[in-house]
Amino acid sequence: MEASERRRLRREAAEYYRGHRVAERMEDALNALFPLHPEDLYGELANYFSKFSKAPVICKLVGRKVLDGVGQPTLEVEVYCTVKNYEKRICSIVMATHSQIPENALPETIEADEKERNDSVHTAVEWVNEALNTMLRDLDPADQCQADKMLGEYFANKIEEKKEIEKQKEKKKREEEEAAKFTRGPPSYYSASTPKQKNRGKSGKKVSVEVNPSPPAEPAEPVLRGSLAIGGTSLAIAKAGATISHVSLYLHTALLKHNQGSPKEMTLPLPMVTVLNCEKNSPTKLKLVKEVMLIPPVELSRQQGIERVLDIQKEMTRMLEFPGKRPPPLKRISHLGCLTIGYDSLEQLLLQLQRACNNIGLELGTDMYLAINCAAHELMDYGKGKYEILTGTFKSPDEMVAMYVEMINNFPFIIALIDPLRKEDSEQWSSICCALGSKCYLIAEDAATQISKLKTDQSINIAMCSGVVLKYINQTKVSDLIELTGILDGQRRVTILGSSERESSDESLVDLAVGLGARFLKLGGLCRGERVAKYNRLLAIEEELAANGALR
Repeated sequence: MEASERRRLRREAAEYYRGHRVAERMEDALNALFPLHPEDLYGELANYFSKFSKAPVICKLVGRKVLDGVGQPTLEVEVYCTVKNYEKRICSIVMATHSQIPENALPETIEADEKERNDSVHTAVEWVNEALNTMLRDLDPADQCQADKMLGEYFANKIEEKKEIEKQKEKKKREEEEAAKFTRGPPSYYSASTPKQKNRGKSGKKVSVEVNPSPPAEPAEPVLRGSLAIGGTSLAIAKAGATISHVSLYLHTALLKHNQGSPKEMTLPLPMVTVLNCEKNSPTKLKLVKEVMLIPPVELSRQQGIERVLDIQKEMTRMLEFPGKRPPPLKRISHLGCLTIGYDSLEQLLLQLQRACNNIGLELGTDMYLAINCAAHELMDYGKGKYEILTGTFKSPDEMVAMYVEMINNFPFIIALIDPLRKEDSEQWSSICCALGSKCYLIAEDAATQISKLKTDQSINIAMCSGVVLKYINQTKVSDLIELTGILDGQRRVTILGSSERESSDESLVDLAVGLGARFLKLGGLCRGERVAKYNRLLAIEEELAANGALR
């Protein structure tokens, strides 16, 4: 290399490093570190200079099909960022899936649901690996608001595409019907096959028609195939933002909710631990109860509360087993992570729980409380217009209200009822809230307005209910939950974050609940790995907050 070329390169190098203030910062670093005499000098130099590096940006999203806690397909999303000029895997999340198929669905309905879920996961993987991967490239993972805005716009476009496709199909169908009419020619009004009308003279006879007093069920919220990609990508970016910022996801979520104002203290949600799952299609009579949940007293730590729940659960298991024999055939572990067993009456169930508590020196209403998920939408017999609470025993919506009032008066240790009525019975919801609102929480889960409408309407359908169970599924985004919990806080309602019936081993839901300030956390039982992992995460957060003096 000629001397002139070397001089030119030296000049360019000097200008380049001078422009980036390398010599100045190197001198500052050496002066700052020398008094410390760090054992790993180059490690400290790397730490010192890292604050001058560019902020990481998303360089790649990877979606793949994985299995959830019950062996069904779901979506995993991985986030890769460019960090200090290198591609680095930051984190991944696995989505829980939600099914709207009832327990007693026909085999063909279940088969169709499984096919739709497979197709939906396949579409979601395509969205993540193709369109979303390109769209979100070079985005700062800490900019959750912008990421969710882009995801929302993408999803809205997909909705419009689907509407347009359906519109074109409907148009084509009408054209084919018109063409078929033209081919057949005009209808014959005097065809010999036309049946004769009989008994015209008896037309004045009154016919009794049974009027169904109950309004029909609202149609289920349509789920766009591939929508898992939206929720999965939003949550993965939130987790990546937390990782890049070197904070836990719960703190990152709290910072997002409170506009970067770091909370000095945080309150942990109370766990609603499912101990019994009563299948509605079991041979036993009781249908009113889907889940029985234990809620520890607020003065206990979460560690103490869960240990107490485990003691009650062990005693219940012992009581249900026949001495010297195998457990009864109905006693098994459900997908909710708890015992599945049938009862013939609500009193039988509650008295057995009382005995289990008394046997270990505990008292319901003082040392432990109950919540009951009635899942009333699964009880309605639309032919009769009544709820079937026991096999062959039906009650009208008004009779249901009276029954719940009597139940809470007789068993005051029940402090929460989830979905005691269908969302369509709004008049009875008002009645039960007036009668019991001061005695227990009346929570809407299925009965609440669909999440997609909650943000725009700011109404949860049940005007006077105590609160709502929110689930992170499908196209729900982290920003949606932040906004919705803000609305509920403003209305002085209780927020409950609930796990899906088809859970994954991902623990992010617990961090979201803590960061959003949820009052309760509904995770299922303590007997399946994908659910126990979430309880372990709750205990780890409690330990971390206590160690930092930030646990309220």
